[in-house]
Amino acid sequence: MTDTLQVRQTSIPGLLHVDLVVHEDGRGWFKESFQRAKLEAQGFPPFEIVQSNVSFNAEVGVTRGIHAEPWDKFISLAHGRAFAAIVDLRAGETFGRVETVELHPGNALYVPRGCGNSYQTLTPDVVYSYLVNEHWSPDARYTLIQAYDPGLGIDWPIGEDAAIRSDKDRGHPPLASVAPMEV
Repeated sequence: MTDTLQVRQTSIPGLLHVDLVVHEDGRGWFKESFQRAKLEAQGFPPFEIVQSNVSFNAEVGVTRGIHAEPWDKFISLAHGRAFAAIVDLRAGETFGRVETVELHPGNALYVPRGCGNSYQTLTPDVVYSYLVNEHWSPDARYTLIQAYDPGLGIDWPIGEDAAIRSDKDRGHPPLASVAPMEV
């Protein structure tokens, strides 16, 4: 954890890693999960939040994704630790590029539209929170890929046999079978 808010670029264009300031004492901790003016002063893009979502994951090994949506997403954890894997699924030279990071309450990710995100819980009771700049819609066009596709080279902390996944996520195609997402 850091005492200074920092926004850093990654190898995927537009994917930002954010170090948040967490104030701790004997009572627990406090953080500003999202503060527009401070983030924009660090180079964060304009981001108009229209929806806030929270996912609770009771067990270690819950693995969700990989899903690319047609909106931007700001992800942070309120509790626990998770391994995040982001895949650029946009048309261009970085299509298929992967970035991974361990998420905890002291950091966050800004995931631009067209980048697939996924995560795997490393502790019990993970509270995964994310802000988006478009409303969810059943008609939205998603790009979905298989999290355990060997072609991605993701070194998941918990192997496929022990991961807790939905049948829908298990059925996603490998990267080689999907067309790049136009954003």
